[in-house]
Amino acid sequence: MKQKIFEGFDFTDFWDDSDYSKENYIEEYPSDELIKSIESELGYKLPESYIELMRLHNGGQIYKSCHPMEESTSWAADHIAIEGILGIGQKKLNSIGGELGSKFMCDEWGYPNTGVYICDCPSAGHDMVMLDYTKCGKDGEPEVVHVDQENDYKKTLVAKDFETFIKGLVSDEVFDNSEEELKETLETFKTGRFSDILEEYFKKETNIDFDRVLRNLFTELTKEKGYFALHADELSYFTYDIQFYLMTLNKQIKSKAEFIKDYPSLVAMGNNEISTGGYADFFGDWFDARVKKGDIKKRLFKSSYVFSDKFKASLLEKIKKYE
Repeated sequence: MKQKIFEGFDFTDFWDDSDYSKENYIEEYPSDELIKSIESELGYKLPESYIELMRLHNGGQIYKSCHPMEESTSWAADHIAIEGILGIGQKKLNSIGGELGSKFMCDEWGYPNTGVYICDCPSAGHDMVMLDYTKCGKDGEPEVVHVDQENDYKKTLVAKDFETFIKGLVSDEVFDNSEEELKETLETFKTGRFSDILEEYFKKETNIDFDRVLRNLFTELTKEKGYFALHADELSYFTYDIQFYLMTLNKQIKSKAEFIKDYPSLVAMGNNEISTGGYADFFGDWFDARVKKGDIKKRLFKSSYVFSDKFKASLLEKIKKYE
């Protein structure tokens, strides 16, 4: 296809045609009939710049996976990160009409239906990039916005239109100050303070030095990842285990909602130096998984959640490695 809107734009080192991208993102080139069908299904006229790009390469992961931002978001103070661009189609998992496409994000995740979600992000659904038709109407030229599920679906302007968005994408190397940040984070684990409430919780268990345990655990986790964040990996789940255990020593947790309300003040949004400074709801998934496996049970008479005796014993044994 002859390029018009993107004529002269260098797409060298833009697309990442990995096996994963081919399996989950990249669709066949869209026909006029398919485009009209998708537009009818979603209720919005797709911008010509998006259609042209998808006729050149219909979706996929990208190497130029960051876009500078004037306003900070949950991802970073100066940029957002993109996992992939959703193509025009219905066959691939990550296409705008696919199983995890635009309609799914609105229906199942509660994202606002004011446009078409065209990019997923590394947060596994907790933020997205959308063509936003709020100002232009369903047939107009949409802005490109970042939508943050963890911040009440806050919209932050990324670019005035899709063409500008694509031309503004850069490599993550532009924002790579990871070595310096890693060094500072590891130093914080040596000298920084935990949140006031977490330090108060430490006092309840005198046989275990949880201050030392968490400093050592966070150091290992951060060295492994290259940064300090809690997700759905094994060490993050271990961290959730310890925080939940400390909570149960100090208070009764009568519901998942109560746990989710109290959790952020411990580490995720702690009021002192040792904090991730933000969070996604992986700890809610952790809670569900522990309950499903029987690791977390509800005490019969007190009607509060605690670890099962078997899981508690294994947890305390695992903690010894970090003392």
